[in-house]
Amino acid sequence: MAVNDRESALRTADYDFHREVLDKLVRLETMVETLIGSAQPGRVKIAEDKIRELERNDVRQSAYNHLVNAGISAAISIAVAFHRYWLKQ
Repeated sequence: MAVNDRESALRTADYDFHREVLDKLVRLETMVETLIGSAQPGRVKIAEDKIRELERNDVRQSAYNHLVNAGISAAISIAVAFHRYWLKQ
């Protein structure tokens, strides 16, 4: 009887272990579906879209900044070049 009791206890422990592993696997699958998305876009897709839009806005803003800096530099260069002419009058 002692051998049967041990086998029964091992089977119960084995069953509990399998059940625990399967529960964790289901939770992991749910988390992955939340991140990746199954039918709807997941968090990763949403984050990628936001990053793409931010990069586009950054490039556009950078171009505007370059144009403004070029205009200011040109105005300063013209002012320095013609300062003697303007000061004599």
